[in-house]
Amino acid sequence: MSDLTKKPTADQVKRLPKALLHDHLDGGLRPQTIIDIAKEIGHELPTSDAAELAEWFRSSCDSGSLVLYLETFAHTVAVMQRKEDVVRVARECAVDLARDGVVYAEVRMAPELITEKGMSLSQAIEAILEGFRAGEAEAKAEGNTIRVMSLLCGMRQNNLSQEVAELAVKYRDQGVVGFDIAGPEDGFPPSDQLDTFEYLRRENAHFTIHAGEAYGLPSIWEAIQLCGAERLGHGVRITDDIDFNHTPPRLGRLASYVRDRRVPLEMCPSSNIQTGVADSFAHHPLARLAKLRFRVTINTDNRLMSATSMSREMTEMVNQCDWTFQDLQRVTINALKSAFIPFEERLAIIESVVKPAYAKISEE
Repeated sequence: MSDLTKKPTADQVKRLPKALLHDHLDGGLRPQTIIDIAKEIGHELPTSDAAELAEWFRSSCDSGSLVLYLETFAHTVAVMQRKEDVVRVARECAVDLARDGVVYAEVRMAPELITEKGMSLSQAIEAILEGFRAGEAEAKAEGNTIRVMSLLCGMRQNNLSQEVAELAVKYRDQGVVGFDIAGPEDGFPPSDQLDTFEYLRRENAHFTIHAGEAYGLPSIWEAIQLCGAERLGHGVRITDDIDFNHTPPRLGRLASYVRDRRVPLEMCPSSNIQTGVADSFAHHPLARLAKLRFRVTINTDNRLMSATSMSREMTEMVNQCDWTFQDLQRVTINALKSAFIPFEERLAIIESVVKPAYAKISEE
């Protein structure tokens, strides 16, 4: 008899099927891959030892500053400038996620960041998609089934968002499921890209927006009410509109709207702890928002920079917040409900993969 109210062990968490909505391709490279490619292209790294390099990324990102956190990407982006390297990175991403039990993932990348050595935006996108398909096949050969889709990012501080959005529409039947804007929030509000979001809506295209991470409620309000975001990347600062000094907590107008409209929050605890949003999983807004029944999802953001995985994020919630099989299943189903693939495909994964696996593993 399955009992979803039990707490799973770390081994059980590893075997549970997972859905991932917020993961950056350039934030999840294998350290040895960075070393291999850097050697070929003559790019200087802090160290050529894989374990030391992994630790360098993690410690550099533990600074508590989003600006310093983002600077580490200079090294990962540097080794993603040739087509064969992008294909390799995307292939390994799919394999690594599948080995961690991820059955569905939307992995995002700003194609403009990997065009410094002559690739066009289209060629960059095609290399990513080629790598994902190769990774899915490799994962299947290992006995793991995963579906990896692409989200294309425009960078807030640059002016290529419209072009990237048009490519998201062009490639939407070839593995690209949506659009996002990334980069520094403060000083670059979502409304700067309003024309692009209006274009995407006219094209019936999906998009999420990084909002409410480094900047507060105005960023969330603009993303939803002005730009029409379907999901919020992070969205942790929605707690600024909730008064937790009352029982039950009192939600402000914006927080109520986000919860009542079931706006999905792509929450990334380890990443947020590194950038100073919270000091631990126990104090991260994810647990409190889950209790208030916001549509929360749990994600990795940048697996290399945070030295994390979906299994680690979930295990920490079990250990620090007493999460059960039921809690983990809920965020997994939330993620699949919020995915940018067609409804019937989302439902098939929930009914044929997620629910049976949770029932079986919780029986042990």
